[in-house]
Amino acid sequence: MNAATALIAEDEPLLAQALQTELARTWPTLRVLAAVGDGPAAVREALALRPDVLFLDIRMPGQSGLDAAAELAERWEGEAAPACFPALVFVTAYDQYAVQAFEAQAVDYVLKPVQPARLARTVARVQAQLARDRQAAPDFESTLGQLRQLLAATTQASAGPWLTLIQASVGNTIRMVPVDEVRYFEAADKYVAVFTADHEYLIRTPLKELLPQLDPQVFWQVHRGTVVRADAIDNVLRDEAGKLSLCLRGQARRLPVSRLYAHLFKAM
Repeated sequence: MNAATALIAEDEPLLAQALQTELARTWPTLRVLAAVGDGPAAVREALALRPDVLFLDIRMPGQSGLDAAAELAERWEGEAAPACFPALVFVTAYDQYAVQAFEAQAVDYVLKPVQPARLARTVARVQAQLARDRQAAPDFESTLGQLRQLLAATTQASAGPWLTLIQASVGNTIRMVPVDEVRYFEAADKYVAVFTADHEYLIRTPLKELLPQLDPQVFWQVHRGTVVRADAIDNVLRDEAGKLSLCLRGQARRLPVSRLYAHLFKAM
């Protein structure tokens, strides 16, 4: 049986080294393939190295550990077999809200600074998971469900009232765009594109900050970078590979639906 492999994503070098040192004591046969310091590098190296275990710091430059895991879940289906998706362990400074979210979803986590006893329990659970995966097909859908619930639990949702106007710069003016006219939002580099039936506007508010201000019964996230008005969806197409895409009424362009959000579209 091959030794298990791991990737560590932690932006503080001393903490990354402390985790690697303690892992060497707790799990001597584990091979740490690389240690990176930001979310985009974690995604890139995970796709390249295909580790068995990912240790992801929650707060990293460029992309949080949760967002990196969500991007990996979306890209893994197209670049690697779902059966190979790594076990996820999140690394966090003690935060009661975050820890409660991890425990509610049965997601493994490690507290900073590294606590040997807590790490030993996490290692035991991960080893048991890897052993189960070697004996039976891993349940990728269960992992996606955990990620969905964890992302929802750690998003500071607004209690309302919901956003009703989008203030978008158009030249030297500010256009007040009623949210009721918005068909979908799409992340675009440092901006978010706001699409109505007839116009496209750009705003600087990140999609992650915008989403909690939108009524979740009206706007659905269908991809890491796309949020659509549910009642504007005309049809959903499943291609030969099982991937979903949707078309809005009066629009020819199809919008991809990631596997992380495919559960939204099931026939009644």
